[in-house]
Parts: sequence; structure tokens; C-alpha cells
Amino acid sequence: MTDFVNTWNNDTFLTYPVGPLGLIAMQGTEELGEKVNKWLIRWRDNIEGYTDDGDMRTTPGEHPDFLIKTSCPRFGNGEGKGMLKETVRGYDIYILCDVGAYNCTYKMYGREVPMSPDEHFADLKRIIAAMSGKAKRINVIMPMLYEGRQHRRSSRESLDCAMMLQELEQLGVENLITFDAHDPRVQNAVPTMGFESIMPSYQIFKALLRKDKTLRIDKQHLMIVSPDEGAIDRNIFYASVLGLDMGLFYKRRDYSRIENGRNPIVAHEYLGDSVEGKDVFVADDIISSGESVIDLARELKKRKANRIFAAATFALFTNGIDSYSKAYEEGIIDRVISTNLTYCTPELRGSPWFIQADMSKYISYIIATLNHNRSLSKLLNPSKRINKLLEKYNQEQTDSGMRLV
Repeated sequence: MTDFVNTWNNDTFLTYPVGPLGLIAMQGTEELGEKVNKWLIRWRDNIEGYTDDGDMRTTPGEHPDFLIKTSCPRFGNGEGKGMLKETVRGYDIYILCDVGAYNCTYKMYGREVPMSPDEHFADLKRIIAAMSGKAKRINVIMPMLYEGRQHRRSSRESLDCAMMLQELEQLGVENLITFDAHDPRVQNAVPTMGFESIMPSYQIFKALLRKDKTLRIDKQHLMIVSPDEGAIDRNIFYASVLGLDMGLFYKRRDYSRIENGRNPIVAHEYLGDSVEGKDVFVADDIISSGESVIDLARELKKRKANRIFAAATFALFTNGIDSYSKAYEEGIIDRVISTNLTYCTPELRGSPWFIQADMSKYISYIIATLNHNRSLSKLLNPSKRINKLLEKYNQEQTDSGMRLV
């Protein structure tokens, strides 16, 4: 805690906040919201006296925490409304919204219906509308960008992501924070609204190193492989920061037909140095059904790769996890690392091959920094933090005698 104060008291919290800080956790983000709230309370209580106005949120003692209670009840036919149970007048509001929380349900005509991304987005708009323009500023933290994969038009198609951003701008949202947007260029639809696509690279790699103490991070023992052309930037980042070689797969697709909303993959073609005898780290934004990752792991195993570590910001597993459990038992996949930015089933979180990176502290940093209207530049570039993490990890290996001389 002292390190945090010493690091930040001359940078962030000696400035006036935009307004009292309010955090709204939409349905499906309650667990993440509680964790973020605890970090903010911890910092508020330990930095009081370092700020000009004391408590970052409001008059001390009036509210025990930063969370503002809301609800989105439904009528019997499925229609809904947004309700605020506390005042937001003059607040700097941060709304957490997980559009992928399909575990949330409601009753329509007596039937239990799971909430789709469309319904989560509709509830978000309802809560913003319920504020009636009384909040001083509205910021949305939407980790998985709604319709992020429908970011561009091919032939006669809708531009859903662009329309979503424009709707939020019209409702008065000033900043939207997302993580690992499928294509950040979609922000061009709202050139005057704040838009940040943040990469969880440090948190994912940190979670892996905490769990696995046998990795040797050098060119002789570890290699980065991009699963396709779309993921090449994030994998180049890992390769550059860690000083490793990188290979690339590209997917040959059958463009004459569409299955499950996409052109099926015919084959994976590999470009790059040999992976023989090396551990391989593969990073992507989304594991959807997960079939392509297993296919890629099989291709790497054919090329005599050692262990396969697959990382993704969002682990959806739309077809379940049975195929991954089988691949783990067969030695095809060793680890899958993802975040808690979208809903993960208890079954997935309890799997021996799954590692979850907790993003709550990082989100708290982002909120506290924005609340004081400070630059996010230091938080957006994790290179130095990864280098320090690597130095510490290598030192631990040296001390335990695991590093090769």
C-alpha cells in the first residue's frame, strides 16, 4: 500500500477529481464490480490526507463504498426499464457492462430466458437514460465490445458496432473503455468521443508465470506463434518485449459457404522458424468455439513442438469445454490463459488446464486515473512492467537452480 501511495501521490491523486466517483455494476458484472470497489475503497482509505478534498467519492461517512445500486426489472412480456436507487447528480459515473454474461436470465411469458448481448446493451442504455442528464460525466467500461466482430461492412450488412458507439455518444457517454477490441479502428465512427482499447498482455503473462514455474523464457526454449494475420500485432508485442522469435499461421478458408456465421477453415498454413522441441505461446483476442485453437495446437504438435500455451482476452467456449479437456488429457494443449472480463462458467474456472487473470486491480487503476482526469499513457503501455516481471521470474529460477547455465 505504501508503494502505491509513493508511486501515485505526486501524479494522480493530488489533482481534483472530475466529480464524486460512482461505480455501477450492471447485471452480470456484480463479482467484478465488488472487486473493483474494494480496490477503490482500499486506496481511498489509505491516501486520505494526500488529496485536497479527502474522500475521492463524496462526503466521508455518507456512503460506505463507491457502488451505486441500480436495477433493470422486466415486465411479463419481456419489456424492461432501468431504475436508479441512489442519486447520481454531479457524479463521475463509471458503468461496468459485460454483454457476454449469458448466465443472466429473466422471465418472459413464464419462461426463463438467457440474456443476449442485445439485451445487455439495451439495459445499459436504460440505466444511462434513467440518469436524465444529472450525472456530471458518464463513462462506460465495456470489456468485450458489443458487436466488436461486426466492425466493418462487406456487401449488404449492418455496421452494428459503429451504430452502438454512436448511440452511446448521443446518450451523453464521454468515454468508452474496452479491452482488446477486434478492430480498434471502429472508433472512427465516434471521432469526438473518448475510446480506449486496452490490452491485458501484462496480466495474462503474469497469471501464466505465477502458475507455471518451469518456463524458460529465451529463444532456445520458447517461441511466440500468431494464430492468424488478425492477431499478429499482439503476438509481435509479446515477441518484441520478451526477445523471442515468432511464427505465423494463416487460415485457408472456404469462401463458397458459411457455417455458424463464418467461412469454415480448410487448413492452417505455417510460416516461420522451426518449433521443434520448444514451448509455444499463442495469443488471440477471443476463443469462441475453440476449434481453431485445437486445430492449430495439433499442427504445432505435428511439427514437434513441446508444450502449447494458448492465451485469449475472452474465453467464450460457445460449444463447451469437453474438446479442450480431451485435448489436455491427450497432451495437445497444456494451458489456456484468459481474463475475468467476461463470464466464465464454474466448470471452466475449475478446469486444471485453465488459468484466469484477475483484471479488477487494473480496472481500478483506470477508473481512479480517469476520475482525476489524468493521462492513461503509463497504464496503456505494459512493456516496463513485463520486463520487471521477467527479471523477477528469471531471478527466482536462478535462485532455485532451474535456469540453464
